Amino acid sequence: MSAPDILVAGSANMDLVVFVGRLPAPGETLLGGDFQSFAGGKGANQAVAVARAGGKVAFLGRVGNDIFGARLRKGLEDNRVDTHLLGEVDGASGVAIIMSGGGNNMIVVASGANDAVTADVIDAGAFKGIRFVLAQLETPLAGVIEIARQARAVGATFILDPAPARDLPRELLAMVDWLTPNESEACGLLGIKSLGDPAQMARQLKALGPRGVILKMGGQGAVLLGDDDVPVVIPAHKVVVADTTAAGDAFNGAFAVALSEGQPPDEAVRFAMVAAAISVTRQGAQPAMASRAEIDAMMVGHR
Repeated sequence: MSAPDILVAGSANMDLVVFVGRLPAPGETLLGGDFQSFAGGKGANQAVAVARAGGKVAFLGRVGNDIFGARLRKGLEDNRVDTHLLGEVDGASGVAIIMSGGGNNMIVVASGANDAVTADVIDAGAFKGIRFVLAQLETPLAGVIEIARQARAVGATFILDPAPARDLPRELLAMVDWLTPNESEACGLLGIKSLGDPAQMARQLKALGPRGVILKMGGQGAVLLGDDDVPVVIPAHKVVVADTTAAGDAFNGAFAVALSEGQPPDEAVRFAMVAAAISVTRQGAQPAMASRAEIDAMMVGHR
């Protein structure tokens, strides 16, 4: 097996999911349907998405020395993710409490071991031979900044999923090659309350510092704004939605794989849109990720 050329750094969580007919209002108690637990966390999800889409990937993160930590590690390894950079700390692994229903979800995360992905544990040696680096914001921000610095030091393309939404320093944004917010995250970064013209929002996001922007708009598709500053709208695929929990992670992982194979950004986004579309037809996070064969088949069907 060849050495990984894609590195995903970030969170690993055990997702504890209750499926409901609709999401509750504040203060309301609902009787839910099925309860299931899935391996999740935005970082680990993206690593699995890369592996299933055909990429060679390593995952940098932390789990606890509990039963969830062992299960999270095994799940990654079962999906052919290199886990030699996945450390273990005393205490609990990260946990996400998820309510999923009506095509939407509500999520609360207890970070646990993910809080140990700090700047001082980011080893420059982990980036040797790496061409693409993916990160998110479920781990400490100082660690994410150091990951970006190391990616830049080796000339790797740095893809940042700014989720969950938070204010980001210019220092970090200036090191981003591709910023991939959804609508709510874009609004947070721009300090606005509602989505405006998507193309204009993509331009405003790019003005914050990243070299490229992909504004993910769920069922409305995505807007790509690259080096030429010409926004490209790429439509979503019509599917029956079961669970949107991991759609963004499926997108980012597949996008990195397509770029690593030399696809131009617009074709890489189309490839990623297919992976995301497949993921939302299934329940759970990592179990929902599309295989390369499934992505290729759907790509052929939509050409």
